[in-house]
Amino acid sequence: MIKVMVSGAGGKMGKEVVKAVHDDSELTLIGGIDPKLAGRDIGSVAGIEPLHIVTSPSLKDALSHEKPDVIVDFTSPAVIFENAKQILSAGIHLVIGTTGLTEEERTELDRIARKNGANCLVAPNFSLGAVMMMKVSSELAPYFPNVEIIELHHNHKYDAPSGTSILTAKLINEAKVAAHVTAAEDLTKESLPGARGAKVDDITIHSVRLPGYVAHQEVIFGGFDETLTVRHDSLSRKSFMPGVVLACKKISSYPGLTYGLEHYL
Repeated sequence: MIKVMVSGAGGKMGKEVVKAVHDDSELTLIGGIDPKLAGRDIGSVAGIEPLHIVTSPSLKDALSHEKPDVIVDFTSPAVIFENAKQILSAGIHLVIGTTGLTEEERTELDRIARKNGANCLVAPNFSLGAVMMMKVSSELAPYFPNVEIIELHHNHKYDAPSGTSILTAKLINEAKVAAHVTAAEDLTKESLPGARGAKVDDITIHSVRLPGYVAHQEVIFGGFDETLTVRHDSLSRKSFMPGVVLACKKISSYPGLTYGLEHYL
């Protein structure tokens, strides 16, 4: 059995992780962390039956009582880097769904992870469908080098553009570089760089933040008199749970820091 602790257990994603871990026969939930809900039963917090596990007020407090095999972190960009350093330094595997880590911070976490024999997964998206969307998009890139991305999320999402769209853009660019392909000048010269959204590796990303959305993304490829669209929709946060559970089970086999769930598939 793999012992799992959830950091950010009272958040929307954290509650789903608590339920998913509790329901899986190969995982054992041993604790949760949420300063706003400290002292409450973690099962009650997640909306299921009481599990007789008290929610801890801090990471330090939680680790003073239990040492899990894996911690799943869905907290906030303001605390994720410090949390990650503390967890990996303690020799505990870490699955990160929190956005906001820079490339330099990921490099530092990889160093800490390897030094302490703890592995780390940073995944912009845990939906298996979203991972397949990114994979298909990178495979299409050499054939349709002109591409833009539209990502749509709920209005409480901290970051824009989303981590998923940024990783998608980077994977598309890597595929184009490998194939020695560049965007056709006659199809892009009339565009307005930066006027419609962020630029990542010269790929325009349009970010929408509105109530009613969960997580959605379109990758639109433009060719000569044709377009090709790859779209993925997460209709609820439950769509991310198979990926989170998979990560908890596989993380011990992937040394250092891994960026992207696709490497576990």
